[in-house]
Amino acid sequence: MHYDKKSIDQLDRVTRLKIINSVTGVKPGNLIGTVSENGYTNLAIFSSIVHLGSNPSLLGFISRPQTEEVGHTLRNIQQTGCYTINHIHPKFAEKAHYTSAKFPNDVSEFDACELSESYINNFKAPFVKESVFKMGLRFKEAIDIKLNGTVLVIGEIEEIIIPGNAFVNGDIDLEESEGVGISGLNTYYSLKKIGSYPYARLNEIPNF
Repeated sequence: MHYDKKSIDQLDRVTRLKIINSVTGVKPGNLIGTVSENGYTNLAIFSSIVHLGSNPSLLGFISRPQTEEVGHTLRNIQQTGCYTINHIHPKFAEKAHYTSAKFPNDVSEFDACELSESYINNFKAPFVKESVFKMGLRFKEAIDIKLNGTVLVIGEIEEIIIPGNAFVNGDIDLEESEGVGISGLNTYYSLKKIGSYPYARLNEIPNF
């Protein structure tokens, strides 16, 4: 099957969403926890979180165009300056998926989807208690993407909670911590490690 630009543009909205959201392959599945200045907690699933640098320790994610129904996560981050990123695990993947529904601002997805709020080291934003791999971030910058109205949200990691058994030879083993990946809008994958290779140096490239 071959889609050129014309045929992509002519796809119906839902089909285009499913295809374009899947073409990058499996992406990390995470829940972002926030709280509004009025004290309403929010939890939303994201598959767009990316590493932006290690010094300082920066992560970014894409926030969709804001409407009255959509955009509580970004508004809360801008109000309070902090948020959490929590890995999804198989045992609560279905609950995590339904945080994507358009709940009103005064309804917490923690309650609606039966996930638990957890507060660590006086960090203001709520963590997901059920997640064993989670981070607290401080908001640093929001960059508008003018082509489609989305926003790149950048934060610096201030807290990291990782299970000890997920450290293997100095690396993080996402299979061991039972990380979950997402493809498209609603398909979830478990992660299986297929190999670990040394740092690539020109004089050490094998004869394939």
